[in-house]
Amino acid sequence: MVVARLEMRGISKEYFGNKVLKSVNLSVAPGEIHALVGENGAGKSTLMNILFGMPVIRNTGGFEGKVFIDGKAVDITSPEEAMAHGIGMVHQEFMLLPGFTVTENIKLNREITRPNFASRFFGEKLETLDFYRMREDAKKALRRMELDLDEMLPVAGLPVGFMQFVEIARELDKETLNLLILDEPTAVLTESEAETLLQVMKRLSSQGISILFITHRLNEVLQVADNITVLRDGEVVAELESRKATVDQLAELMVGRKIEVTSRSERHSTENVKPVLSIRDLHVDMPGESVHGVSLDVMKGEILGIGGLAGHGKIGIANGIMGLFPSRGSVYMDGKEVRLNSPISALNSGMAFVSEDRRGTGLLLEESIELNIAVQAMQSQDKFLKKIILLRIADMKAIREHAQKMIKELDIRCTGPDQLTRRLSGGNQQKVCIAKALTLEPSILFVSEPTRGIDVGAKKIVLDLLVRLNQELGVTIVMTSSELAELRSICDRIAIIYKGRLEGILPIDASDRDFGLLMAGELSYHRKEAS
Repeated sequence: MVVARLEMRGISKEYFGNKVLKSVNLSVAPGEIHALVGENGAGKSTLMNILFGMPVIRNTGGFEGKVFIDGKAVDITSPEEAMAHGIGMVHQEFMLLPGFTVTENIKLNREITRPNFASRFFGEKLETLDFYRMREDAKKALRRMELDLDEMLPVAGLPVGFMQFVEIARELDKETLNLLILDEPTAVLTESEAETLLQVMKRLSSQGISILFITHRLNEVLQVADNITVLRDGEVVAELESRKATVDQLAELMVGRKIEVTSRSERHSTENVKPVLSIRDLHVDMPGESVHGVSLDVMKGEILGIGGLAGHGKIGIANGIMGLFPSRGSVYMDGKEVRLNSPISALNSGMAFVSEDRRGTGLLLEESIELNIAVQAMQSQDKFLKKIILLRIADMKAIREHAQKMIKELDIRCTGPDQLTRRLSGGNQQKVCIAKALTLEPSILFVSEPTRGIDVGAKKIVLDLLVRLNQELGVTIVMTSSELAELRSICDRIAIIYKGRLEGILPIDASDRDFGLLMAGELSYHRKEAS
């Protein structure tokens, strides 16, 4: 009889009066890839935080249940103890030190030292770092990822996809690793990068390393997982073999209802329509996503998609126009020039932005949901303010009523509008970012990776909402995404960015071959619609 590498029995956990895990059981065999799926807020990350001994579990009253590693009961109270048991974890949010190099991040807290003259007399604490051996270890870990990356580059400025690979390489560098937890590892990766990671997972599995794979990309689950556990509202609702499962079945189990594929039936024609936004010779100095002379027209009432491979500049366009990174060139809104390098000018012109970096630039994590939703409108449009004598103060009643409306419309899973945003799951934080942008009632809405880290049910809600805003309220939308299928499902046209430049614009029914050639910079002609 094979002893399970990991067994979790009767795991229950309560946060602030809210029971997020209810007697969960989970078993993973040696060398098994076990997928853990569920909606945001289903309890997946909490379960993994318990396994990895994260301080948030201990600081909020601990948990009920037992954990067994290789058949032995363990009491893991810290990440250090988890690592001593051979457990590694790549978290959903990056835990890298941006001022350090790739090598330094991979070897952090496991640095290799070598003796010197002083250490021979005064002890090991005066030994110096052996950068040669550290670099060799980093190269070896990166090679296991099939990643061609200079190990001495600083992490600051790397594209998010490369940051994710560095996180994983850090775990692969640990010689004692026998159980690897991957929490949404492909959420920030392009399709080709994700495929590389899935192949790496299969190789690690063949070497006897067990993998707990948390993801919202159900096709990836069926591609690599041996077995699947489905969580819903903190409970296990299904345990099944991946070879017997389907994407539709998993989606329905996750959300408790049938999920229809998001599709936009009514398309907007760009013929004889005037541009609402004209971009001319735009340059953006965004690390890892720089833009080099993009000119593009966005037609009134359309949903324009912007796609391309990671690091080629697609994300830089919106960030530059909205003033978050240094930019130059010209941008015109309804014929009037918008001052660049000024976020307030962009907002005042009728534009709003949902950033791909929800934690870094999108949210005030230590503030309430309701304040996050209202704060930008208060600052730029004087919304939710009331006058008392000579003072203008926040109208908390109006703020709360609006927040409750947005929470209901976007299905934000929370304890109430006064909950701190840092206590929300990643997907629900993303929904708060969207609510904040919608509160501005923009004419043009830029959305960058709007469904990153969001489960299948919430993804449909978000995409349906964008379509509804476009069709019912007439909001022009510019949507940047790494998922081509997502762009094709709701956009009217798709612009492809390659090496910081506009490579071409294609209709959504163009062939996969044409999209692939554009993304690779190998299409010698551009099939352009009116642009």
